[in-house]
Amino acid sequence: MKNYTILVPQGAEYHAVCRGLKRAHDSTSLVIAIPVGSKPLTTYLHKLQAQNQLPDLSAQVLLMGLCGSLNPKYSVGDVVLCLDCLYQGNLLECDRSLNAEIYSSYSDKVTIVKSLTSNRVICSAAEKRYLGESSGADVVDMEGFAALNFFHQLGVSIAILRVVSDDCHHNIPDLTSAISADGSLKPLPLTMKLISQPIAATRLIRGSLRGLKVLAEVTTSLLE
Repeated sequence: MKNYTILVPQGAEYHAVCRGLKRAHDSTSLVIAIPVGSKPLTTYLHKLQAQNQLPDLSAQVLLMGLCGSLNPKYSVGDVVLCLDCLYQGNLLECDRSLNAEIYSSYSDKVTIVKSLTSNRVICSAAEKRYLGESSGADVVDMEGFAALNFFHQLGVSIAILRVVSDDCHHNIPDLTSAISADGSLKPLPLTMKLISQPIAATRLIRGSLRGLKVLAEVTTSLLE
């Protein structure tokens, strides 16, 4: 049985991982709900550190959650393991031995990719494809680089395992304004954004539900 400290964005993603963990009957791994976005996550982790509330750092850290595709090869429901993460021209690598361990036990269902971290939701299909082509990244998230940067400084092994919830062929609603400065979702602005773009919202919701289902399944498989 693996022993991980799992970081996952608060809300639906966190609950999906917890469901998967429960099905795996894993009592050793710890799941921590984190804020959405790089700056809120960095602030949160430094606060835990200052208060001596960081989890057991002898355990390997695994960042999980959903992501967006920047490459036509990756579709909704695909499970990806990040080789590295790019942010504003800076590149950090995930732990190679931890990646190899995860890949060896899940190689039939996971693909190794390059990741990009963004400070905002990338909602335009055209921008997704442009970012993919210009950066060489396959997927985009909002927390990867911040997590790598923090735990690298502590000498802690960390990997990033995510599930694609939106592809690079369609637009999704711009939810950036629905994310508060502390990394939590604001229900009313979120609802208004979804209502204002019903077709894109329906596609986002369907993709998210599919992604969350796979996220729970991969958690169970990984921790059994």
